[in-house]
Amino acid sequence: MAKKDCSPCGEKFRSKIGGQALIEGIMMLGPDKGAMACRLPDGTIDLETWDENNGKNAPWYKKVPLVRGVYGFVSSLVRGYKYTMKSADKQLTEEDKADAGGEKATDAIMAVGSVLGLVLALGLFVFLPKWIVGLIPAVAEHRIVRSVLEGVVKIAIFVGYMYFLSLTKDIKRQYMYHGAEHKTIACHEAELPLTVENIRVQSRFHKRCGTSFIFIVLLVSIFVMCFVPFTVTWQRVTASLVLLPLVVGISYEFIRLAGTRDNLFTRILSAPGLAMQRITTKEPDDSMIEIAIAAMTPCIPADKADDVW
Repeated sequence: MAKKDCSPCGEKFRSKIGGQALIEGIMMLGPDKGAMACRLPDGTIDLETWDENNGKNAPWYKKVPLVRGVYGFVSSLVRGYKYTMKSADKQLTEEDKADAGGEKATDAIMAVGSVLGLVLALGLFVFLPKWIVGLIPAVAEHRIVRSVLEGVVKIAIFVGYMYFLSLTKDIKRQYMYHGAEHKTIACHEAELPLTVENIRVQSRFHKRCGTSFIFIVLLVSIFVMCFVPFTVTWQRVTASLVLLPLVVGISYEFIRLAGTRDNLFTRILSAPGLAMQRITTKEPDDSMIEIAIAAMTPCIPADKADDVW
């Protein structure tokens, strides 16, 4: 009988390997190797691999508390953009690129789209909550109440945004690849062979997911903003941007704690992110699981000791 989605399926250890869903593909990062597997329009699997340095000999900024969280956050944004763009490019035929004005024109369109996406994200999750709450005279001058309300509005916007994205066909498929990524990591952590049959029954929820991390960032930002004395909206927006590295650093340490400990505190800490994954992960089909296996396999180190979280 398949295990319920809300719990690990025989987890034996916690792996360092993590991943990200792409456009018709998945990227995985291991201690020594990274890989990106994509399903091409002709049905074949395209695989790219590269060297990583996330193991015992990783540089200091990947090990120091707080600093490692900031580095990881920035690195994930850069990698996410790079490999999402590469995966999108792999879905285009030469005819598609010619219709768009050539490869350079296609890259330019994607770059502009990414910039607009960043501006939209800043507007929705940084400026809009503070502006909305600032319109309420009764709380505008009370920084703690205001910070809590800003956080509630921010979380509501985030949940609504991710939900409405999930209704679109392309994003729903990306969420299915996200589920395939989680299931494959769960299978690896259960020390089972990476087969479609073994992976299919695994949980699609994972405590060390990026969705859980974002939720913890939102919660930590509420706490940190309670100490900001400013009440003018633009000043609070500026302060939140300046304090973002601190918030990210603290949040990363929490996600590490939640990923390595199983107690009441870490369960409470993980609960919102796991609940959010009901939106951001979907059950994959077998062809997506095959992509996850292709991306995961090169990232598994020869020495298991190098793979323990």
